[in-house]
Amino acid sequence: MVTTMDATLRILRHKLSRSPRRFYWDARALGAELAATMDGSRRDFRAHVIRDELRFVTGRVRPIEGETQMRAHAAADWLLRAQTASADGGVSYGYFPCRGPERGWKPSYPETTGYIMTSLLEYSRRFPDRPVADQVRRMALWEADIQMKSGAVQGGPVQPPEKQTPAAFNTGMVLDGWCSAYAAFGDERILQAARAAADWLANDLDERGYFRTNGEFVGQGDLKVYTCLCAWAMYRLGDIVNDERYRRSAVRAVEAALAQQQPNGWFSCNCLMRPEAPLTHTIGYTLQGIAEVGALAGRDDFIGATSKAIDQLAQRVTARGYLPGCFYADWQPAIFSACLTGSAQVAIVAYRLYELRGRREHRQFADLLVNWLKGVQAIDAPDINVNGAIAGSFPIFGEYMRGGYPNWATKYLLDALLLQDRVAVRAAG
Repeated sequence: MVTTMDATLRILRHKLSRSPRRFYWDARALGAELAATMDGSRRDFRAHVIRDELRFVTGRVRPIEGETQMRAHAAADWLLRAQTASADGGVSYGYFPCRGPERGWKPSYPETTGYIMTSLLEYSRRFPDRPVADQVRRMALWEADIQMKSGAVQGGPVQPPEKQTPAAFNTGMVLDGWCSAYAAFGDERILQAARAAADWLANDLDERGYFRTNGEFVGQGDLKVYTCLCAWAMYRLGDIVNDERYRRSAVRAVEAALAQQQPNGWFSCNCLMRPEAPLTHTIGYTLQGIAEVGALAGRDDFIGATSKAIDQLAQRVTARGYLPGCFYADWQPAIFSACLTGSAQVAIVAYRLYELRGRREHRQFADLLVNWLKGVQAIDAPDINVNGAIAGSFPIFGEYMRGGYPNWATKYLLDALLLQDRVAVRAAG
């Protein structure tokens, strides 16, 4: 899928630069997951893996125009199924049929349950005949039940109180969901939880405007620029309760993030584990936070900074809509596989830029990405556990969330489909 020899050699050099120890453990884990696909009970999944690999090698994913609403329904149904898979009210981390000792649905994930609330409520507003209020209320109250006493949200999958550690990013994502849930339900308990989270986030900003607390489940470093997405939720709460302190903190966080943007639009210190080659996933987080705070605060410079990066990414997508999953500082691809979550997030930001600035090129880029993603969404799959979802990577055993279906990939697909539908409806009339 990478078109230049220089880019291919650069990626291969990175792969070969790993220490023998790391290479061994990575290969061992991959081998165990691939071996698990040979289990007779996973025949359907094995067939999907083989088909996925063949489509990746041959480049034969067929982009799909139309079917937007049908595919949004399938994505929303899968997210609700992921909640049902967890008995506590949260949404399962995802479905990983070949990973770990207990293969299948994983425990609830507080971080992404948070922003899934926002997606499902927007879906319900767009399609009022498909109500989801009861399910979202359960998510919101479950998040309030497990909120740390400090106001923070724990990192990683759900843990008992004695094992919880705070994480700024997770706190911001749950705050996003609480803002949406409070607007929908008016529950004071949800508002109290949101205020506590926003207070903790405001206090977590350092003197430069960066969040300090990454949490133990994320690779450590001085900065994680993508945490500026928390600023959007803080600004939203500031508008809900008319508290300028939250709005000022949000703007500070975005201004700090922009200090890491290079002249060509790329951001340093912007990845989970590889700051020299961030995922489109974390690029998408960063751009969405900057753009949405820009829209709320009337900061056109924030919108312009977002556009600078999106315009670079638009030059790296194939004619069919495939976007590599990581990029070096010169915007050359850093891996062969696609990060499907990141492709959906980039499309979302491009649609929002189209709505904010009206440039047709942004809508065309977003449509290209989303139509390609429809081509890799599981529809009418024999295994109901994957039906409606997209995987972490394409191919499914690529480098991001290998071998499974993290809930946030399908959450962002749903967001992108809802935006594609909204933009099309407005354009028609």
